[in-house]
Amino acid sequence: MSADRRYALTLSCPDRVGIVAAVSSLIARHQGWIVEASHHADAPAERFFMRQEIRADSLPFDLATLKQKFAPIAAEFDMDWRITDSAEKKRVAILVSQQGHCLYDLLARWQSRELDVDLPCVISNHETFRGFVEWHGIPFHHVPVTSDNKAAAYAEMQGLFEDARADTLVLARYMQILPPALCRAYAGRILNIHHSFLPSFVGARPYHQAFERGVKLIGATCHYVTEDLDQGPIIEQDVIRIDHSDSPEDLVRYGKDIEKTVLARGLRFHLEDRVLVHGSKTVVFR
Repeated sequence: MSADRRYALTLSCPDRVGIVAAVSSLIARHQGWIVEASHHADAPAERFFMRQEIRADSLPFDLATLKQKFAPIAAEFDMDWRITDSAEKKRVAILVSQQGHCLYDLLARWQSRELDVDLPCVISNHETFRGFVEWHGIPFHHVPVTSDNKAAAYAEMQGLFEDARADTLVLARYMQILPPALCRAYAGRILNIHHSFLPSFVGARPYHQAFERGVKLIGATCHYVTEDLDQGPIIEQDVIRIDHSDSPEDLVRYGKDIEKTVLARGLRFHLEDRVLVHGSKTVVFR
């Protein structure tokens, strides 16, 4: 077993004494090697969050047995928990419309193995990027979305996502609103990049909204998609300073650079199981 292979344990539970001791003692009893540990206590919510990485080759049993041994502790502390294996590549499907900067960036990171995932497909409501995507050897699916076919179109998209056995769906500037049923079906598994520093300037044309308000900072937000437009739990954000001499077109140009980096970072945190959702907020163990 590779020394780089790790199990990532993430959990949240009502806060009380003894949580860290119980988890760490279980690992230590079996000579497990914890290589990264992060904890956070949310005092107002009275909730505790934890993430630990354990060298897989330090344990004398496999992942299934680790889960079995951990289950009694999880029950005792009323934990929401999961354990993932770094040897199992995550599968990411991408949705895109007609702006390609985030798609270009993700595929470049994937091709260079900076983003070490499987990309089983790209889905778009336009044909614009078929050649580019297929040049990378990735299946491209054109699913037009109109006011008359939305139910059928999203059913087709859901079928493609399931057929691809994807873990995560990334909206890389996909300019359609997903139906509530789809958002509920994949809660915590759909990521979006919104081109503003949420909660400011939700909806369409946020850079133009920002220009009209004369703001001095613009930004981008990577968040989970929920039924409420642009209101999902925030994973990552960043900003850039602007001034009165910048036009709306300048803001769009600056914003594209932020969008790419924020989406890439947010996706990485998600794929590495560093994001724990609690209500409308997240705890992100960087």
